[in-house]
Formats: sequence, structure tokens, C-alpha cells
Amino acid sequence: MFANLLASRATRAAHHFTKNLRSLSNMSAVQLLSTERRKEIEANLADIGGAVQRSARASSTHPPRLVAVSKYKPASDILAAYSCGQRHFGENYVQELCEKAAGLPSDISWHFIGRLQSNKCKALAAIPNLWAVETIDSEAKARRLNDAWEGAGHSRGLNVFIQVNTSDEESKGGVEQHDVDAVARAIVEECKGLRLLGLMTIGSIEGSQQRPNPDFLRLRQLRDDLNAKLGLRLELSMGMSDDFEHALELGATNVRVGSRIFGSRATNATQ
Repeated sequence: MFANLLASRATRAAHHFTKNLRSLSNMSAVQLLSTERRKEIEANLADIGGAVQRSARASSTHPPRLVAVSKYKPASDILAAYSCGQRHFGENYVQELCEKAAGLPSDISWHFIGRLQSNKCKALAAIPNLWAVETIDSEAKARRLNDAWEGAGHSRGLNVFIQVNTSDEESKGGVEQHDVDAVARAIVEECKGLRLLGLMTIGSIEGSQQRPNPDFLRLRQLRDDLNAKLGLRLELSMGMSDDFEHALELGATNVRVGSRIFGSRATNATQ
């Protein structure tokens, strides 16, 4: 019995040590960030957040959500944004997301926004604070992610968006517009570990230069059609650094902003 007590105390001590070590590491990362850099991120977040909040006051349905895209950005940048109250962050690569999630505060809500590969679903599902996967592009991948999420034993459903190829570009990922209904029904009816939160698009460069943006209009119409058919209240994930304000005007509830918060990104994940 005494040996068991000692083992229990040792386990608790190790847990607290690891927790404190992570806290110290996070503090060190923030301290290493220059005052100028912290102020830059803080000012950028205040500017972007102000636009989102103005849209929130005008919204009668889903208040918009700001996802800070932290691809290739160091932990110190993310913690600077975190210290300003930002909690939703988006990553494009599974390995980078796994590494950041393991070392950063557990109350961050992570969004996976890169192209989803079936063989990466298990790794994604192992992230306890994964909040959403925004790039479901087939029934098969939805089922694979559902199986991985349920297999990981989570007590909550995983939010997912269906990515739609609204511009019909061969180079773009996403479900073809005529297949959206089938993918949505598969998620709602078969994937009990997933929660269909909405539709997402990246859109074309040409579309982003038009007002109103035709990709945003198509996504909104597809969302409205699905809501009517399935009795849902789906969100819209559309708009990035260059056009998020216009996306909010057209009803976006989830905007993904990176360079307007953190500046231009490095060209590869090793930087």
C-alpha cells in the first residue's frame, strides 16, 4: 500500500512538473519576442478584431469567428496573439499542427485548414483540442475522419466544414457543387462523431477581385439550399486577409486571416 502511495505521489509530481515546465517554456517564448513584434501583433489583432466585432453587432444569426492562420509562425507569435485573447488558430499541415498543439496552451481551439489526406486522419484525431476540420472534400474522407475521431474516444463531436470548389478550378480542392448535398447527408446521417458546422471555400483569384465575389455568393446559395433541405443552420467559412471584410458583408461567420495579423509567411515549414 505504501509503495502504491509513493507511486501515486510520484505520478502527480511528474504531472505538475511537466505542466510547470510547459508554462515556463511558454513564458520564455513570449519574453523572447521583441516588444516591437508583440505590439505589431497586438495592433493587427485589434484592427482585424474590430472589423469582426462590427460585423457581429450587425449579425442576427451566427456571430463571426476570427481564425488566426499561424502556418509557419513560431510559438512566440501564437502566444503573443493568445495573450491578446485570441483562441482560434488555423494550421495547414498536420505535423506542424500536432507539434504546436502539444506545446501550446490546451484551451486553444485548433482548426485544420489544409488539404485533408485520409492517412492523416488518425493523427488529427489524436489532438485533444482540435476544434474543427474545415476541408472535408468527400464522403470517404468524412467517414475516415469520423472513424478516427470516435476511435480516439472523444466525448464531443468534431466540428467540420465541407470545402466546396465554387470556382470549378481543376487545381482547387473541394467538393464539386453538385456533390455537396450527398456529402452533407453522409456526414449528418452516418458520421455520428462529426458535427457539420458549415461550408467553406477558398475561391478564385479572379473572383476575389470582383464585388460582389461570385464564389462567396455561390457558397451562400449552397448553404441556404442545404439549410432548407436538411433543416440546419450552417455557417460560412470564407474570406482571408485580402477579402475578409467583404466576406463578412456577404454573411461569413468564420474568416481565416494570417498575413494581416502575423505578416508575410516563410516559404517553407522549416523556416
